[in-house]
Amino acid sequence: MRRPTRPLSERRPSRAQISAEQLASLSHEFRTPLNGVLGMARLLEGTKLTAEQRAYVSALHDSGQHLLALVNDVLDYAKLGAGRVELHPAPMEVEGLLRGVAELLSPRAREKGIEIAWAAPAIPPSVLADEGRLRQILLNFAGNAVKFTETGGVLIAATAPEPGRLRLRVEDTGPGVPEDERERVFEDFAQVEAAHASLGGAGLGLAIARRLARAMGGDVGVDTAPGGGACFWFEAAFPATPAAVPARSLEGRTVGIASPNPMVREAARLQIEACGGQVVLTPALPEAIARTRPGDVILVDAALSAANGALRPPLQRPAIVLIAPDERDRIPRYRRAGFAGYLIKPLRRASVAERVLIAAGAVADPSQPAQVDERVATAAAPGARILLVEDNPINALLARALLGREGCEVEHVASGGEALTAAEVGTFDLILMDMRMPGISGEETARRLRENGVKTPIVALTANAFEDDRHACLAAGMDDFMVKPLSPDALRAALTRWARPNFTKPAARAKVG
Repeated sequence: MRRPTRPLSERRPSRAQISAEQLASLSHEFRTPLNGVLGMARLLEGTKLTAEQRAYVSALHDSGQHLLALVNDVLDYAKLGAGRVELHPAPMEVEGLLRGVAELLSPRAREKGIEIAWAAPAIPPSVLADEGRLRQILLNFAGNAVKFTETGGVLIAATAPEPGRLRLRVEDTGPGVPEDERERVFEDFAQVEAAHASLGGAGLGLAIARRLARAMGGDVGVDTAPGGGACFWFEAAFPATPAAVPARSLEGRTVGIASPNPMVREAARLQIEACGGQVVLTPALPEAIARTRPGDVILVDAALSAANGALRPPLQRPAIVLIAPDERDRIPRYRRAGFAGYLIKPLRRASVAERVLIAAGAVADPSQPAQVDERVATAAAPGARILLVEDNPINALLARALLGREGCEVEHVASGGEALTAAEVGTFDLILMDMRMPGISGEETARRLRENGVKTPIVALTANAFEDDRHACLAAGMDDFMVKPLSPDALRAALTRWARPNFTKPAARAKVG
């Protein structure tokens, strides 16, 4: 006899009944097909397409990103509502946090024709905080800023209002937030402005940010940015931890900055001043020449190039050209034109200081490590042997294609058992491990690999964006993690960090807070 069906209201779990495991499973099931759609769209963009086809693929990619953002917000909101916020404080570099968020969002900003930049204070270089939760707040703020800004750019910055406190802020040159809306935008399901309803969103990202901020004993808010856009901020008390303070290597030097973008100028100013230098900010090169002296180094934004791409350095002043990662093919042209060097946007403070000193003819400080920017390399890990553990054929196809572009040799297996066997008989520079597979999970596979004495770096591939999942990756013996869908920039950074051929000694484990 058939059992009578219970009413839907009785079968539907309440918020209190939804477990963390159920939410993780939901996240995986929602995100996995979306990752395939976005990944294939990204591969398709790299093929020969007509202008009409490229417009269709762009619309497909944008719609998929929008849906993925909605899924992330709804699941994050449910996760926070299902229990208290767990914090995992650990020493973290403020500069590394800001740089990571800016570089993660850089391709999206570039697609819109805007700039994203960052700058961190010299003090404190490191604090005790949950880096993963701070990243989540900044990604919410900066992701919104990129979405609502049509011209200009976004600046991610930090200050220390007083000892023991840290203030993170995201400024943009977008439409701003009216004063009478500034409290409401942090409420659940609130939209920033009816005029921008076409941009979509569940209205949960800022509500999530406020919940996380208050869990850390802090608060969030929004003001008017100096350029008239919005300035979203978060502030809380975080004790400083012992760390080396950035050297004031530009003490006594004046550096000119010529860029039409206010965010590029402001970020460069803050980074140079953190290194002890003085700055001359101008929107055009002639003005920078007029306000500097012979011998002063000038940073020249490639956005100042003529319509035909021509850009020449000034006379009697060493110049460094600022380019986007996808403009690296122009480097030989700029070198022939007489530029003393180049820097990749978003700028990195240590690279700026190093290149300015080299351009000025200064003797390098042997105590400071040479700066290597992986974003300019044609291939991140040529010859590196990668073990790809991925059961989903579409995700595997995407990963193999991206790894091949970086010069890697890939061996693909579809289960944890196959991964254990492959690691026994082969030698690899890096293992990319899917977290959720039938049979042995990625987490358990990583544990067994470590128990078997395998020292190869393991990077988790997870469809879940929850911080708990990221902590689980590291607890299982993995060294780092990447959230699907894989982006070329994130993969390149991971390969540069972990997959150099002839890898002998692992670097410090990734920190998630």
